[in-house]
Amino acid sequence: MTPESTPNVQKAIDILTKHTDSKLLTHLNACVHCGLCETSCLFYKTFQESKYIPGKKVDTVSSIYRRYCTLLGRTAPKLTHARELDDETITEMVDSLFGACTMCGRCVKHCSIGVDIPFVVRTGRRMLAAMGKVPQTLQATVDAAIQTGNNMGIPTEDFVDTIEWMQEDLQDELGENATIPLNEEGKEILYTLNPREPKFFPLSIAAAAKIFYAAGASWTLSTEMYDVTNYGYFSGNDEEATAIAKKMFDEVHKLKCNTLVLGECGHGSRALRWEAPNYLKTHPDFKMVTLIEQLEEYIKTGRIKVDKTLNTKKYTIHDPCNIVRNGGLYNSLRYVTRQVVSDFVEMAPYGSDNFCCGGGGGMLAMSEYNERRLKVGKIKADQIAATGAQVVITPCHNCVDQLMQINHEYKLNVEIKSLAEVVADALVL
Repeated sequence: MTPESTPNVQKAIDILTKHTDSKLLTHLNACVHCGLCETSCLFYKTFQESKYIPGKKVDTVSSIYRRYCTLLGRTAPKLTHARELDDETITEMVDSLFGACTMCGRCVKHCSIGVDIPFVVRTGRRMLAAMGKVPQTLQATVDAAIQTGNNMGIPTEDFVDTIEWMQEDLQDELGENATIPLNEEGKEILYTLNPREPKFFPLSIAAAAKIFYAAGASWTLSTEMYDVTNYGYFSGNDEEATAIAKKMFDEVHKLKCNTLVLGECGHGSRALRWEAPNYLKTHPDFKMVTLIEQLEEYIKTGRIKVDKTLNTKKYTIHDPCNIVRNGGLYNSLRYVTRQVVSDFVEMAPYGSDNFCCGGGGGMLAMSEYNERRLKVGKIKADQIAATGAQVVITPCHNCVDQLMQINHEYKLNVEIKSLAEVVADALVL
């Protein structure tokens, strides 16, 4: 198979040649094959097969670069271990770059020279997306977001019904002034959700609403674009990732809000806060913060009162990769947690060195890899069990879902809660 005879393959190679930059070239050529990344990866630790080594994934993309983008690779590919981008290579790339990597970034922390392995993996995913080789279930998730405004395709009337139900419960507890506003213009905050919340975890919406009520916040939700996620970031399709990000930016402008508060979703926070300005080639003209930072501000300024003795169980934290290791919110997450729980214990390892839960990188959206995803989740299950904690806090609903599944799979008998839920439980009204 030659690029000239297969247009989609040529599109993939163009990503390495026509749209590359110095960062990509540096990381494609920097790996020294030292092997230090091996034991940092939950896939390699679980299966002990060389194909799961992070550096091996870099080498796959690098070998294609050498084959089509260097003189020696074009003339004598065997001398440089350059690979053809043929059906066998493509199949291997799909399995290793989509089905065996959560892009968690732990391998970068352990790399002797700092190769940005997730960046290279996503470059490989961009190549696969250009060839139409994104796993069908992941692409369906992206399609739903493009077509309906949320990645689960929840109809607007169902979303509104859920919000009205949560508002009724909230008013039964707090009075008629406790509302969950929808599509109200000119509010300070536009709040976002992971669609898993209205679909499966509506109590987390009620928890955030209770906190905003206690803080006297000026806020609203949108029925048109409330989805904080962006699975285009995981699929590698930059055009679709850009379209999703633009919808959110446009909604902030339409509702005339000053602050976009990013709900509890690790990759959603990253995709909107750090990646979207690159996609859209513009800096946002509004403030963007995570719910973690908003809660930290509310507690520090006294806008909400909390009593940690109201949460009496033993708690631990699962650190979402894109919030802590890749987002730098280690201190903020722990500040809020320590203000609202009495008994807190860390996992080992924790913080920026913590293991991914196994649900990131789009893995939760790809049912093809469910068995593999649950197997690598045993590392996290063992971490949780070793703490003796009764409750695991994580400020990411993808992590919540994965943790609930491994909780069931490995019979951990723990509760999994979002940060908002734990803060709401400690509120003094």
